[in-house]
Amino acid sequence: MPNSVRHWQLEPESVRVATEGTVAMLSYSPETVDTDLLPVRDRLTGDFRDSFTTLVNDVVIPGAREQQIFSTATVPAASSISADSTHATVLVYVNQTTVIGGDPPTDTASSIKVALERIDGRWLISDFAPI
Repeated sequence: MPNSVRHWQLEPESVRVATEGTVAMLSYSPETVDTDLLPVRDRLTGDFRDSFTTLVNDVVIPGAREQQIFSTATVPAASSISADSTHATVLVYVNQTTVIGGDPPTDTASSIKVALERIDGRWLISDFAPI
């Protein structure tokens, strides 16, 4: 990263990546769950990428199909906690609506601390911890 890039320039990009990644990880429908979630791996790195992939393949995809689960996430707010040239931490506020089969929708609000690493010029999510 060039020295001319300042700390304040890293924050909007890392917040955008954390926001978009959070929505992508938590939004899917039963008919397209594999095509909704498997490409998300390209936004992730390290052990988190491996654990997300295992969870999606072993639990989320079969569960969404069998129980007809729809999940939609939005991020009403997100804020940088810290950022430097290689690491960033973002606090993401999430509203998630889940529908299982014919049941009424369930709305959940949560906060997630998203850790990112800058690899080859791209921010990738390295951890995703509800708080």
